[in-house]
Amino acid sequence: MPLKRQKPLAAVLLAAGKGTRMKSTLPKVLHAVAGQSILGHMLGLLNAIGVNKTVVVVAPDQNEVAEEARRLGASSAVQEQQLGTGDAARAALPALEGFAGDVMVLYGDHPLFTPATLEKLLKARESGAEIAFIGFKPDDPAAYGRLVLLANGDVDRIVEYKDASEEQRRIKFCSAGSFTLDAQRLGTYLAGLDNNNAQREFYLTGIVDAARKRNLRCVAIEAPAEEVLGVNSRAELALVESVMQRRLRERAMENGATLIDPSTVWFSHDTQLGRDVTVGPNVFFGPKVRVADNVRINAFCHFEDCSIGEGAIVGPYARLRPGAQIGRDVHIGNFVEVKKAVIEDGAKANHLTYIGDARVGAGSNVGAGTITCNYDGFDKHFTDIGRNVFIGSNSALVAPVKINDGAYIGAGSVITKEVEGDALAVERSEQRTVGRWAAKFRERKRAEKAAKAKSKE
Repeated sequence: MPLKRQKPLAAVLLAAGKGTRMKSTLPKVLHAVAGQSILGHMLGLLNAIGVNKTVVVVAPDQNEVAEEARRLGASSAVQEQQLGTGDAARAALPALEGFAGDVMVLYGDHPLFTPATLEKLLKARESGAEIAFIGFKPDDPAAYGRLVLLANGDVDRIVEYKDASEEQRRIKFCSAGSFTLDAQRLGTYLAGLDNNNAQREFYLTGIVDAARKRNLRCVAIEAPAEEVLGVNSRAELALVESVMQRRLRERAMENGATLIDPSTVWFSHDTQLGRDVTVGPNVFFGPKVRVADNVRINAFCHFEDCSIGEGAIVGPYARLRPGAQIGRDVHIGNFVEVKKAVIEDGAKANHLTYIGDARVGAGSNVGAGTITCNYDGFDKHFTDIGRNVFIGSNSALVAPVKINDGAYIGAGSVITKEVEGDALAVERSEQRTVGRWAAKFRERKRAEKAAKAKSKE
């Protein structure tokens, strides 16, 4: 649940960048990390620390970003022209009009920030600072802005790389571009920004100069460098994904799951694993997957929007698609696919089976090669398999169809009509045996081959 704060807290996410290096028609903050948009990660983080109001700053043509923000409970503001980060923050001011409290300003493409870092930032502001910034020390400071400190460790200036002297460029403590201050003061400081710099832009970092002219204190906390990783290219997206996956794997193991080969298991942001779950190599968890206690997931499985009950055994090479509900002690085996189907407690489908739009009752056994024929080219239809039913191998169940409790289906059957309880249903043509047919066939073929060879002599 979101934290309750002592005073109101707002946030401004700067997300109007075009992301041209992504080479994508999709705005960069809508690209996914661990199954959730970058923007979704940021808004989830802000919700977790108790932010009361969030404004996402977008470009004029970014309706998709504005819609995603709205869907996730935030408002949006449009930066009409890209005149710098200070101008982007100004675009959010009308949405903050009348807000009494502090505001955090963050870039919208930093999905690796943690609640602990933002709480540390807020505490630094509460210590009496006018503005509290996030800084970091990357291995390669590159073109980041530098935090110029006073002798007491407070922030004196933030200098953008293109405006920095050689001495300032040797500073290792860099600006992450994120900070917090009183919301009303933000408007005051932004009004005083100018674009007298190398890029002719309104730098957001110029608010430090305005505060220092008033002899007000500015401070900076240090965040782990990996939290400040932004996404501006596909390579950076992959790097952020790798960090997020490492965190999710560590969290799963800390919570009592065994990952046989952690580096090959891929999680989504919302994957839920119970205690004493064992996950084999090369398993992929898409969004909305819940796994109960004492489940074994064997190698090379793929899951999305499904649930797995306690004590179940799944895989290897199983696929659970959206709507699959796997009950307690169920066995889902090699190359079995389940979609929008309930597999009740103790049921088994161990080999080469497709179960879609169906119910498989408790204790039933679905033989190898069985499929539910759920689609007629226009509509999907339901297959209802009762309790303790035995489905023989290589059967086709043509929906809509019902097989009542305790029934047996003979191997190789195509079932198109309801089967009554405890009955045997068999649908196959009568076997016919022709004596010595195979021997005569081989003799004829050998004779033909010999004649062909003789004709070539």
